[in-house]
Order: sequence, then structure tokens, then C-alpha cells
Amino acid sequence: MDLGLSDRVYVVTGAPAGLGRACAQLLAAEGARLVLSGQDQAPVEATSLGVGGSERAMAISGELAEPGFETCLTAAAIARYGRLDGALICIDEAAPGTAVESPDESWRVAFETTFLGPLRLARSVGRHTSNEGGSVVFLLPVAARTSWPGHAAAAGLAPALSATARTLAEELGVRNVRVNVLLVGHQEGELPARRPGEGEADDPAAAQDQRRRTEDALPLRRFGEALEFARPATFMLSPAASYVTGSVLTVDGGLARSL
Repeated sequence: MDLGLSDRVYVVTGAPAGLGRACAQLLAAEGARLVLSGQDQAPVEATSLGVGGSERAMAISGELAEPGFETCLTAAAIARYGRLDGALICIDEAAPGTAVESPDESWRVAFETTFLGPLRLARSVGRHTSNEGGSVVFLLPVAARTSWPGHAAAAGLAPALSATARTLAEELGVRNVRVNVLLVGHQEGELPARRPGEGEADDPAAAQDQRRRTEDALPLRRFGEALEFARPATFMLSPAASYVTGSVLTVDGGLARSL
């Protein structure tokens, strides 16, 4: 299937590692041009080189939580490539902590990092997309649909951003800008979050035991590979999904068992 991505321009956050990098590689392979962002310049530049260098991507480092950084990203896309067609926004994981014990400051930091920063970028993309319209895809943890003991900020803010994405889809639809959410389950290479009392963080045996129990709870009995998340994310971002907006797609190996 031709996804229609050739020479379209997208911002990709969290590009140096994990899903961000996998999505950047897949978008570039489909012919898209990219503005890649991450916290540190060297890893972002390495990802840029890995997807085709300066002809295919440019690298910009910074904190999405910083007001104004979203404008830098969208302006750079237009200045370099003459257009902007959307963004793939990978949400940083909020620091672990319980709802009872987490201090107010940790909630404020999590709000700026995992909610307001991504929202600013989505709004900026919505204002500056090309006349053909555009697409924004948020990559959120599956905690947006399930409880996540020990990760209260993520469990609270992910559903809030998912609901806000639906509102953005309503507001930006008149400009032919689509907004969707992909909920991401356990990824290969990660260690699943440990509940209180399940062992120390530096205990390899406890970590492997938790990994096995987490896999056994999944219908597919395994964690997902990066490309298994990147492929549906790329499809939702592309013109091939031109009538999909305000939707939430769960890619988690069957972890979330609710409709």
C-alpha cells in the first residue's frame, strides 16, 4: 500500500530512541521529510544521519516542556522544507510515584512534560499545516485506559491528554487536520513497572520474574517490537488514513481488556 507520505513533512519528538526512532525510520523509508527532536543534540543528530542525513531530516534538541520550543519545531519545518504536514508526538514517561505520596512539584513537572508541552506542539502544528491539511498522532502509554499502580501521574495525565486529543480533532477538523491517539503497550527492551513490595529496582531476579508474570498476563504472551507500534502509528499519520480522526487505537498485545 502506498501511504502517500513521499515528500510530506513531519515533526517527530522523542526521536533518538525507542518508538520515536522506529517511527522516524519508517517515515523516512516511506519518503517523508522530518524534523527530529530530543533532549540532547548528539543522539538526535545520530538519528537524523541514520534516516538519510540532511536530505531527509534535520535535528533540533530541546525540551518540549519549554514554552516556545514547539514554535521552533514547526517554524524549522516550514523554513527548511516549505511546508508542514503533521507531527508524531511521543509522550515522555512521567516519574513514578503514588497519588498519595507524590509531592505537588512532581505533578507540576509531569503536567508540563507529558500534557502541556505535547498539547502546545499539537496546537502549533494545527495552525501551520499545509493547505492539504495534516495529521497529529499522540503516542501514549496504555495507562490511558487502565490503572497503573505506582505511576499515578501517568495514569492521571494520559487519559486527560487522550480526551483532549478528541477535542482537538473536533476543533481542527474544519482545517482538515486529523488528530488521533495510539496507546502503546509493553515494548521489548523495557522492564515492566514494579508494584510496591515486588522487589528492589536493582534486583535482576525480581525484574525477570515480573517480566515473566507480565508476559503471561498478555494474550499474545510477549512484549511488542518497536516496529509493531511504529507501523500503525505511521499509517494513522499518513494520508492513507484520511478519514480517521478523533480515534484511539490500542496496540498492546491484548493487555487492555475493555472496549
